[in-house]
Amino acid sequence: MAKTPFVVVPELTAIAVAYRQGNLIADQVLPYVPVSTQEFKYKKYNLADEFTLPSTLVGRKGPPQQVEFGETEVTDAVQDHGLDAPVPNVDIEAHERARAAGQTGATDPMMRATRQVMQLVLTAREKRVADLVFNLNSYGTNNKTTLAPGSRFSDDAVKPHNVITDALDGMIMRPNIAVFGRVAWSKTSRNPNLVKVVYGQGTEQGQVTRQQFAELFELDQVLVGDGWINTAAKGQPPAVTRLWGKDCAFLYRDMNADSEFGITFGFTARFGDRLGGYIEDPDMGMRGGRRARAGESVKELVTANDLGYLFKDAVA
Repeated sequence: MAKTPFVVVPELTAIAVAYRQGNLIADQVLPYVPVSTQEFKYKKYNLADEFTLPSTLVGRKGPPQQVEFGETEVTDAVQDHGLDAPVPNVDIEAHERARAAGQTGATDPMMRATRQVMQLVLTAREKRVADLVFNLNSYGTNNKTTLAPGSRFSDDAVKPHNVITDALDGMIMRPNIAVFGRVAWSKTSRNPNLVKVVYGQGTEQGQVTRQQFAELFELDQVLVGDGWINTAAKGQPPAVTRLWGKDCAFLYRDMNADSEFGITFGFTARFGDRLGGYIEDPDMGMRGGRRARAGESVKELVTANDLGYLFKDAVA
């Protein structure tokens, strides 16, 4: 029997497009940028070339010296990320009967399955972004530091404001956002020396707010990743861990940058919009069913690794 094609359902697509999980920050760290085809080109930047001064002297009859900027056109392609959830026809028919009887509180099993699928798809995206942003290989040689015991922001003797300021002052373009894992933020924001800088001498107990931290380091936003993931194998007891770990990064983010113009630490190329729909499955149970499907076609990218600074193992 030939497979029934994927049926795009506007109502399910609307759920997939609108769905937002409150504790995820990937869309703010590496914002979506639309691309017109699945295979696309983008510019990867080496900003050092823009600060290498050539001679600007022009002879009376000679031409000015020509310069080339450090950008390379790279070809890449989006990847499809989606999941299915089985919904037996028995459940679908029961909902239709309930709706026909005027039971307005009945939950559409296809819509519920689409929301659940989209939550997992977006959690997987969150992990990809966290792995990319907190990866030492995503940063230039001079734009990363692995903090050893005794030098971490969770150590009372350490002065995070000095360490962070010195790192940011050495960057070509100053970052405008900070990205923390929840544990890294909680421990850094309670550092007594940081608290003293914000609240004044004699105040070493307490916690710095995100707004205070942003003002101290001239940032537009402080993002804190709260997401969780179960790393246990199927059938084993849950082993839940944080998606964003104990690192922190400072990035220059341009929300108006795209694959052609604008310089930013990174973005997410997306082909089309999120999709929601179903595939008929005649072999599901006794009476068949539908597989609710939702997903998107995306690729997370770092386009200018000079525009970020990573503190690996920021806290104990």
